[in-house]
Amino acid sequence: MQPTLTLRGVSKRYADHVAVESLGFTVPAGTIYGILGPNGAGKSTTLRMIMNIIARDVGEISLLGRDPAEHPALLKQVGYLPEDRGLYRKMRVIDTIVFFGRLKGLTAREARRRAGEWLERLGLGEWGNATVDTLSKGMQQKVQFIATVLHDPPVLILDEPFSGLDPVNQDVLLDTVKQAKEAGRTVLFSTHIMEQAERICDQICIIAEGQKVLEGGVREVRRQEAGNRYQIEFETEPAGLDSLLHDRRRFDRAVRSNGSWEVDLTDGTEPRDLLIELTRMEPTLLRFVRVEPTLHQIFVNRVGAAATAHRKGQVADA
Repeated sequence: MQPTLTLRGVSKRYADHVAVESLGFTVPAGTIYGILGPNGAGKSTTLRMIMNIIARDVGEISLLGRDPAEHPALLKQVGYLPEDRGLYRKMRVIDTIVFFGRLKGLTAREARRRAGEWLERLGLGEWGNATVDTLSKGMQQKVQFIATVLHDPPVLILDEPFSGLDPVNQDVLLDTVKQAKEAGRTVLFSTHIMEQAERICDQICIIAEGQKVLEGGVREVRRQEAGNRYQIEFETEPAGLDSLLHDRRRFDRAVRSNGSWEVDLTDGTEPRDLLIELTRMEPTLLRFVRVEPTLHQIFVNRVGAAATAHRKGQVADA
């Protein structure tokens, strides 16, 4: 199946500032794909280049098989939620949504029907006749989201969609994004909040200083970054376990936490041999599992390392 989106060697520079440098990634059809990075990493610039709001300096972009810069009509098949929201504050909520729907080719009647359904779905059914400026920031965010998806596009591009939402409304929007995927849509979104990305993303691309740091499936990335850390747990602690785990020839680290041990094996320690030794102990071994890092931990490690390397490069070039 053809990917929904492919970037190859895409760069954008503003005077002496490189916003995005030689960026490339592929978004498979029907997936939720996260562009992750700290503030200022180049996430929004990347999404704007995909939407042809900003012209790329070099590189290739293929959206639904064609270049959006050469085929701007493609963008009618995209629901785009920008980082900087744009609602008309003195318009009624229902009129605002209908207006955006008509810009995407819906009739006024169809746009109004869909708007009513979406307002009910997102808990705003009683606010349709209110003006936008009377809504809370989170409610306005929902209205903006409705305007983004109203024309039922096959592709959603969402820039920091959860920004400003309380935890309850974050969950509502997360569920809506999952439902979009279940309906066969492709979702590309940017965020710097790793917990949200870990909950819903199939694949991710982490960028820092405008460059790709890491790309892949969430489960695959976590396994690759796992290292030699394991969790060990017994029904009750066997005699001799403490002595075993503090053998520095086999363990770089051993920490007791909430009734279990978290250990880092040395490079020369074979997990299979250790497991055999642990199963011979009494009482029964309950758990011996490799500890996979969270996306947050991976993000901090990789982005911090990338930023340090970038700063060293700047010093070397000076």
